Amino acid sequence: MTTTPARARTDVTPTLRTPAGPAERTIRRLGLGLTAGTLAWAASIFAFSTVNEGVPGRIGDLTGLAFQLGLFCLLAVQFKTRATGLTRPAVVLLKVEAVVLALASVWSLLHGVLPASVQDATWMLVLDICWPLSMIGMMVIGIKLAIAGRWRGLLRWWPLVAESWVFVTLPAMIVFGDAASRWVGGGHLLIGYATLGVLLALKPHLVVPKN
Repeated sequence: MTTTPARARTDVTPTLRTPAGPAERTIRRLGLGLTAGTLAWAASIFAFSTVNEGVPGRIGDLTGLAFQLGLFCLLAVQFKTRATGLTRPAVVLLKVEAVVLALASVWSLLHGVLPASVQDATWMLVLDICWPLSMIGMMVIGIKLAIAGRWRGLLRWWPLVAESWVFVTLPAMIVFGDAASRWVGGGHLLIGYATLGVLLALKPHLVVPKN
């Protein structure tokens, strides 16, 4: 017999402990928050397309902010359930996305309330870049979430539908112009993020960790 303690393994990826699963009531509320924010921005797109000048542009900015707040609700559910996995990189991915989304939200707020003379300032353009980056980040999260398989049923795959928005809408805008992007962008929001929020509200048990 020997009393030498076992050596620590160094050939495995460190993982984090699974947090206590959030209450299904909390998930429902956050899901409805995602749907509400999405409906606000979709309504603005249907009404004003992607015009970014004058009053319609400011309405688009502020309803876009409502959508971004809805995305924070989605990120909260993903973080609480460790939807992308238990490894540190998987959790860091969600935290990095939250920072980029926060910068994009600051742009939406400032662009919606500041005078037109300030809207085109260089520092505003830097913040503006965070808008598409945040959407690309959400797509990366959707892919990682599907691979991790911690969410189940439709909710494992529906984030991929929702988070493909930027890859569907931007090409439609480039090829067909603003008129088409109004219906493509707004419609995709309803099918994707708005429906995702409803699914979270109706089936929260599908995202609560089993372990």
